[in-house]
Amino acid sequence: MIVYAQETHFDLSAALSDVNLKKTLSLENVEIPVSLLDMMQRWENWNKALPQIVEYLERGGNTYRLDANAIRWLPPLQYPNKLLCLGANYKDHNQEMGNTTRDKYPFTFLKPPTTTLVGAAETISLPEYAKMIDWEVELAVVIGKKTRNVHGDDVMKSIAGYSVFNDISARDWVPKEEQSFMGFDWIMLKGFDGSAPMGPYITPAEFVPDPQALNLSLTVNGEIKQNANTESMVFTVREIIEHLSRVLTLEPGDVIATGTPSGVGFGRKPPEFLHPGDRMVATIEGLGSLETTLR
Repeated sequence: MIVYAQETHFDLSAALSDVNLKKTLSLENVEIPVSLLDMMQRWENWNKALPQIVEYLERGGNTYRLDANAIRWLPPLQYPNKLLCLGANYKDHNQEMGNTTRDKYPFTFLKPPTTTLVGAAETISLPEYAKMIDWEVELAVVIGKKTRNVHGDDVMKSIAGYSVFNDISARDWVPKEEQSFMGFDWIMLKGFDGSAPMGPYITPAEFVPDPQALNLSLTVNGEIKQNANTESMVFTVREIIEHLSRVLTLEPGDVIATGTPSGVGFGRKPPEFLHPGDRMVATIEGLGSLETTLR
């Protein structure tokens, strides 16, 4: 586990095994998490302790500092029980895709977490069965407590933090009009290995005052393809969680990708798609940048 503060990376896993740190912060009898997903099971307690831990690390000089260039970024969570993704959650994206905007409840699908999630600065293989590979920058929401039938102010209290997400898609499998009665084949379209880059960090919710006021963008080989703001979502983060918690139980560490704005390759005229060697960088204001290269 890594914690990032004051533009410095610290080895959190090593620090939590430090006898002096445990003694200083009265953590001697606390079960130390082995992963961030494990930490999410007791997120309310650990989130209160993290500022003190960071302060201790900063006072410790270079003891637990890491060279950012030497880090291989894994997915922030290995692995959430559920990776829930929203489709058609920006009106401008619906227009470019020729979709009708749903206004009663969100459109949601699942990705298999253990095989689709990859971390930042990762290189992924394009699926052999598809040629129309596309990008989608999205705001990811990470759940921090068991949540069911939540309403009002309690909705936002269920959030542990936020991250950058790229819902890579094989548009070959968008159904043609004559196939529409069969619906989408979500596995072929969005379930292939490596199709869910996420990271580089999870930013705690208290550092994101308003998730509906974040600029998000994506570049391909340095060229801006998407540039929007989360204020344009059809369903807000609050509404998404409220809806999903009526359908199923959200658990600590569950990830919800909240949909993408316009600017995807499939909606361009002429359409544009990704090729081996292409480099995508998805960025969300205050949450960092997520780089993915294709082979």
